[in-house]
Amino acid sequence: MEAEIRAEFESSGFSIGGAGPEDAAQILSTLLTYCINYKMSPGDLVSNWEVYYLNRQLDGLKLERSYVDGFLSHLQNEVKERLIEEETNLHVYSSNDVDMLFNNSHADEAAFLDTPGSKQEKPPGESSNTELTPLTSDRPSSSRMAKTNGDRITPFATRVNKFTQQYVLNSDNAASMPSKHEAETTEDELIRRIQPSQRCSLQVQRSQPEPGCRFMYDRMEDRFNYLEDRIRKSATLFSASGLCGEPADATLASEEKMFAVGMVTCDGEGRLNEKSILLQGSVEHSRGERVRLDLKDLDHFSLFPGQVVGIEGRNPSGHCFIASKLIDSIPVSVDAQLPSAKKQAVDDGSHHQNSDAGTLSRALSSVIAAGPYTTTDNLLFEPLQELLSYACRKQPQLLILMGPFIDSDHPDIKKGTVDQSFHDIFYSEVLRKIQDFTQYLGNTVRVILIPSVRDAHHDFVFPQPAFDLNLPEDITHQISSLANPSLFSSNQIHFGCCTVDILKQISGEEISRKPPAGKPGDRIGRLATHILKQQSYYPLYPPAGGVPLDFSLANEALEISSTPDVLLLPSDLAPFVKVLSLGEGSDDQKQFICLNPGRLAKGIGGGTFVELYYNEDTSRTNASIIRI
Repeated sequence: MEAEIRAEFESSGFSIGGAGPEDAAQILSTLLTYCINYKMSPGDLVSNWEVYYLNRQLDGLKLERSYVDGFLSHLQNEVKERLIEEETNLHVYSSNDVDMLFNNSHADEAAFLDTPGSKQEKPPGESSNTELTPLTSDRPSSSRMAKTNGDRITPFATRVNKFTQQYVLNSDNAASMPSKHEAETTEDELIRRIQPSQRCSLQVQRSQPEPGCRFMYDRMEDRFNYLEDRIRKSATLFSASGLCGEPADATLASEEKMFAVGMVTCDGEGRLNEKSILLQGSVEHSRGERVRLDLKDLDHFSLFPGQVVGIEGRNPSGHCFIASKLIDSIPVSVDAQLPSAKKQAVDDGSHHQNSDAGTLSRALSSVIAAGPYTTTDNLLFEPLQELLSYACRKQPQLLILMGPFIDSDHPDIKKGTVDQSFHDIFYSEVLRKIQDFTQYLGNTVRVILIPSVRDAHHDFVFPQPAFDLNLPEDITHQISSLANPSLFSSNQIHFGCCTVDILKQISGEEISRKPPAGKPGDRIGRLATHILKQQSYYPLYPPAGGVPLDFSLANEALEISSTPDVLLLPSDLAPFVKVLSLGEGSDDQKQFICLNPGRLAKGIGGGTFVELYYNEDTSRTNASIIRI
């Protein structure tokens, strides 16, 4: 079994070693113990190691002894979380529970919470279509909100170290961000001191499909057309770029060098490895046939199934294409631009005098978060309430909330123990709070809602239409819902967003080789740039399990026609904010910001979100990852 473990690690690009052979043997013995104790196969062990490796952002691809203890802690946490999900009444006790046992009164519970309370819960008999009421001065206290679930204080409410910064991008520019003192200013003082900020513009470049679209009717023909169009369009772009020759048929035997364009596929059902890589050409150039790829002459590469690449090499036997050069970035068309003809203006001059996008500078303050928005031990949506309270103090121009909102993986949702419909929960616990927030701040704030395939109350399809909110007319200009994925701009700053966890899915399928003398690579950054290099929000094929990809809707909805200024990719991986470029070390390539805000709620505790201040370009932009 130790040999199987070593083989699994090597097939994923990792090596096991230390100061000598004895260290490697000891590490293998320890890993074997982990497999036995936690009842895992070698493949499951490697999958857990990859998650740990990415979250910790470790350097190098060697599993050393110094990493073993941390990996054990990761496995123990995974097992504990799985037990909590499986056991209905299981509670993991902490020091907070001990303190509560010794303290018979809840007199000091107000000290734990400083969030403006939510509205009273909707009576069971009230319909979800009733008009949402605005926030008033007689809001219930936060302590009363904490008691609504079984008259108890929740673990989330008793957390410490609220709103701590975990990471700051361009910390030299942090002077433009509100200080900690401002963040702790009381609400009444804030109302007296803060001047209304300029309202941001909002234009939707792409938000498809439309609500109410027909799905689950894609045919084999749609799947074929989608894949063929990707390969054919990429071949056209390679040819038009002038950097390569005309695409040839890679399946024909030839001793001469040729250039071919095709899609990376695997020769079996298992995971991709260097011995199982095939190149599938287009019907136009190679009748859709496949040929095996030999990458022994390449010093570095990064490949995954579904990736469209340009390959230069030769095929002496007709059965194996020996690659000498690989291009994994599809050239951008010379006339590529944002689809201005399809722009949907959300601005309305009657609502605000500064709504003209042409007069606004490329500066924007925003708060960005991704669900779940409630902890796994209740459906009180306390993290969402805390986030909105934080936004009330900071007053960003734009609040971007990405799903899931009603998480289908929540224990109460999975077991069907709720006494309301999913739509009623969304309208009463989520949308009502957001409307209260917008009415509280007035016309200076915009809110964008983007669904997730994990939303229990919405269409289970990808690409996914926007929510049909049915809001009152006086607030429709403040709260907008876009499709998943979508492309929009605010103050001439272009945002691209996809709530499917494509980063984690590609990380589980990618194989790579680094240059022998190359510096330690940024794997998270490499995974993120794959999205733009492939000009698709979901370049992986076949799609990962649980992704309801509808090929009849995917052709235009998943396409990325130009590089956005900010790319939002929420993921279960560790949160990050990175400045990336599609070029390899060249300064003339456009830089963009890619961020994963993390999950706002994790288990029974709080997660993270991102506060972004974009100012003209990436060099003057600053961002913070904040733990709620």
